[in-house]
Amino acid sequence: MAMKIALIGYGKMGHMIESIALQRGHEIVCIIDQNNLDEFESKAFASADVAIEFTTPQTAEQNILRAWKAGVPVVCGTTGWNVESLKQQLLHNSIQLLHHTTPSLMWSSNYSIGVNILFALNTQLARFMKSYSEYTPHMTEVHHIHKLDAPSGTAKTLQEAIGEERLPLEAIESIREGEVPGIHTVTWDSEVDSITITHSAKSRKGFALGAVIAAEWMKGKTGWHEFSEVVFSHE
Repeated sequence: MAMKIALIGYGKMGHMIESIALQRGHEIVCIIDQNNLDEFESKAFASADVAIEFTTPQTAEQNILRAWKAGVPVVCGTTGWNVESLKQQLLHNSIQLLHHTTPSLMWSSNYSIGVNILFALNTQLARFMKSYSEYTPHMTEVHHIHKLDAPSGTAKTLQEAIGEERLPLEAIESIREGEVPGIHTVTWDSEVDSITITHSAKSRKGFALGAVIAAEWMKGKTGWHEFSEVVFSHE
């Protein structure tokens, strides 16, 4: 079913999301970037079924709050900010909005379907490894030179499943080079063998497609949601 989508952030990801949304039959009713923030107050923005937000760690939370004030649910892909605080407020119904509607947010450190399958594999592998102290985990993440946060949000999600005791956050190796869309590799190494799982993105298209699929899934929903609900909804 066709949706009205607002875009918050109009960089490379914003342009790609726009293209995919139009291909899937949706309408882009509003585009907000740093130079037209007053559009949050517009009728066009308020008419959106959902907003897709890809901006910066410094602006993400304020953008989400502005969208909620307009009664618009948000799919957010910005990493490197304190999303946990907003999540807890949502889960405990402690956010007060002027129009008395229930806010709605989906956040993910990565909207690639493949990466979310990697998350599930990583979590299961980490569970197995709790019984095998002879294995030491290592993680490397590689991204383009324009990525602002390091380690990446995806790497942090992988690290959380492994645990701080086995893999401290500062032990993650972050590499920034060229225009690499994203490579994440987790290796469990012992004296006798190694186990490696990796995901290598071929382009940003997978992230953009996942964000649009998430927006389609979010229509009419309230509260806090994660992209894994979408990826594994057919189980």
